[in-house]
Amino acid sequence: MRFGVVRFPGTCDEVDAYLAASRVGEAEILWHADADLKGVDAVIVPGGFSYGDHLRVGAIARFAPVMVEVDRFARNGGLVLGICNGFQVLCEAGLLPGALLPNTSLRFTCRQVDLEVVNASTSWTNATAVGDTLSIPAKHNTGRYYAPDPVLDEMEANGQVVLKYAAGHNFNGSVRDIAGVSNKAGNVVGLMPHPEHAVDALTGSADGLKLFASAVAVPA
Repeated sequence: MRFGVVRFPGTCDEVDAYLAASRVGEAEILWHADADLKGVDAVIVPGGFSYGDHLRVGAIARFAPVMVEVDRFARNGGLVLGICNGFQVLCEAGLLPGALLPNTSLRFTCRQVDLEVVNASTSWTNATAVGDTLSIPAKHNTGRYYAPDPVLDEMEANGQVVLKYAAGHNFNGSVRDIAGVSNKAGNVVGLMPHPEHAVDALTGSADGLKLFASAVAVPA
């Protein structure tokens, strides 16, 4: 399994995503200006502040040349994971439903959170079980997940709500405690917390590694 990790101007978590993916497979960096995925098996759009978050989080990165290929790759069944800013980019690109709004506190917050696995059958959660609790850090100012109620109802019916904040851990005000979602096919997943920062017990949790291991377990 070869992972490609996208680097935009302003990205700051691509190295940790690269190192996390390297624990379960091979990984390389994909430059935002290159319309070439280099034949990778899975793409990670990592966290940070792509293009300085100018205009709106993820709005400019959505038009980067590499995203043309990521869009084509995802719509043809390729595995794509968006983390934090990457989640915002995938929503802006229309690859995931909903939007990420400013935290209700209007403050940047960094803390360890517990997530509950709601759907363990996606390409990025199949190494978990429904009801599992994952301890993963979150750090953002614009991470409040939102979609209209009819869209949320449809998403829940389709199993597109993948991860929820455990009771008492929804610090940003996300609707229905949603922390991560998928597309209908389950090959594209986005979440606000950072699994790449939770891949070694020495850092307090290795729960995030399960997401990367899940992609490796998907049949070619």
